[in-house]
Amino acid sequence: MMRGSAGGGTCARLASLIWRLKTPGVAQRLGRTRGLASGVQAPINENKKSHIRQKPQKQICIPVLEYFDKKYRHEHGELWDKVRAQNRFPRLLHHAERLKEYYLLNAASLLPVLALDVQDGERVLDMCAAPGGKSVAILQSATPRHFLCNDHDSLRHKWLKQTLESFVPEDLRGVTSVTNLDGRDIGPQQPQIFDKVLVDAPCSNDRSWLFSSDVLKARLRIAHTPNLPVLQKQLLRSALEALCPGGTMVYSTCTLSRAENDDVVASLLNSCDNIQTVDLTDLACSLSHSFTFAEGVQYGQLIVPEKGRTWGPMYVSKLWKTH
Repeated sequence: MMRGSAGGGTCARLASLIWRLKTPGVAQRLGRTRGLASGVQAPINENKKSHIRQKPQKQICIPVLEYFDKKYRHEHGELWDKVRAQNRFPRLLHHAERLKEYYLLNAASLLPVLALDVQDGERVLDMCAAPGGKSVAILQSATPRHFLCNDHDSLRHKWLKQTLESFVPEDLRGVTSVTNLDGRDIGPQQPQIFDKVLVDAPCSNDRSWLFSSDVLKARLRIAHTPNLPVLQKQLLRSALEALCPGGTMVYSTCTLSRAENDDVVASLLNSCDNIQTVDLTDLACSLSHSFTFAEGVQYGQLIVPEKGRTWGPMYVSKLWKTH
């Protein structure tokens, strides 16, 4: 069952956030940050260009590519062939004194933030927040009453803290807390607390895995992929429990895998009678000039990279808790 769409005036406001995040000086409300670049570097003064250069291209991990060829060509057909061609993305290398001037973020990573549509004064949970780019983007779009940023992995939790310390000024730190909890425990420990919850779940990170430098580690990741949907479903159930009646949550991944996307959401919908999907068609239409959206996705939207639009992959589903 589909609840009202995220469109109209809301879409116009959300779409404008992408433009603000690409504009120099957009992060003035975040103090020391000069600009949050959505997948591209914020414009830089000519006299600073000498401090920035591109990193060498990463090498594709062949076992991962072979696994993707087998799995995604079966699931997505010709769409995978288009995505497969977009596999090299330049990264920027910064000198230490320049690291905190802007945040580089794949533009598709803004879609969960736009779908979540946080408003001033709301209580917000970012359940799997590291490395923190989406958390920073949320704080650029609104000032929550309380913002809990969490990540269970100890190294990623440290990374998350460093990101927020680098980009969040003192006047916003009072509403922001950073925790190292198992996301599956947050719902039982803090039931019906949050107005908005983002579950950017651990997943088969297609882009990251493809450039794995350790082949053995990549093979182990592939072997463990069947366990990921189990974890993702548990995180979603915890998020539902933490959500206030009438609140909304967004589930997102950076994989093309149907088992980790629509199938996970379907499992929650089939087992809970107090949750409904929110139609994101209007939001996708308002952003269609920037992103390519896959067809046939039942419970959300899926951005896929293609020539000239290399953002993604990014799956997003928005859910409303009815009672």
